Amino acid sequence: MKRNKVDISQSVPPGSKILAEFLNFIGWFSSLVPLSDALCRSISAMGSRMKDPLILLCCLELLAFVVLSLASSSVPNNAYPSGFGDGSGSCSPRDDVLIPSRREVYDEGRILDISHRYREDMPSWGSLEGLGQFLWLPASIKNGSLANNSEMKLPTHTGTHVDAPGHVFDHYFDAGFDVDTLDLSVLNGPALLVDVPRDANITVDVMKYLNIPRGVRRVLFRTLNTDRQLMWKKEFDTSYVGFMKDGAKWLVENTDIKLVGIDYLSVAAYDDLIPAHHVFLEGREIILVEGLKLDDIKPGMYYVHCLPLRLLGAEGSPIRCILMN
Repeated sequence: MKRNKVDISQSVPPGSKILAEFLNFIGWFSSLVPLSDALCRSISAMGSRMKDPLILLCCLELLAFVVLSLASSSVPNNAYPSGFGDGSGSCSPRDDVLIPSRREVYDEGRILDISHRYREDMPSWGSLEGLGQFLWLPASIKNGSLANNSEMKLPTHTGTHVDAPGHVFDHYFDAGFDVDTLDLSVLNGPALLVDVPRDANITVDVMKYLNIPRGVRRVLFRTLNTDRQLMWKKEFDTSYVGFMKDGAKWLVENTDIKLVGIDYLSVAAYDDLIPAHHVFLEGREIILVEGLKLDDIKPGMYYVHCLPLRLLGAEGSPIRCILMN
């Protein structure tokens, strides 16, 4: 980089030895710090115009302060070794960046998180653009608040969530059968994870093929939805796998299942959306958990733990679900 140097040879009034030494310092400094041509000319011209040594000294002190301030942004600060700071005023070393741990498996594989992380590009019912922004930070420490306080807005049937009877029955909704009335003993306990044949929706024939024994009260159905990674795509896909009405009816009448879990936004196939929901929820005994994350989990028996929010009056709720070996 080319550096401009202040020419002080003509800038010192006769007999001003101290000023000459001071200006020599400015000239030496300008050889180290890149200064603009205009600033260099101003420094040189100042000395030639100022005949009063005291005035000149005051001006040069002020000028030196300005020059040093400008230089602070272009000269490395040796007070902090290289690798420290990020330009934000922090003295933390760059190789010690705080990185939060986000896991799917805990306690050496004993706990498996089967809930989807909420994100802007996750699918939302009927949308081709995904969920979109759902989280805001109206109050933050950075803007002067005492603490960070976020606000959230999203449909209750988004991501991993639970359905209450009032979801598809208006008289249940009016009567108050919301998520706060759901039986936690059904949402927590031994559960069977099964793989559904990949070539069809869940019909009566599929249910007979699965041959789920009596006594099993909680079943998580892994389908082609997981293989197709539908919960990882922002576009809502109507071709997802779900229960047809006849499959739902057979489950209600021929099994002891009280919790039905599935790996997309609805347990009911799109073509039988409301009829299948009606079969499941009419008796208010079966709880539907939808949008489960069942990737890379072996079929078999687990303990499932699902806890919805206590949203008074809501027919659905986000839910955190885990499996325990």
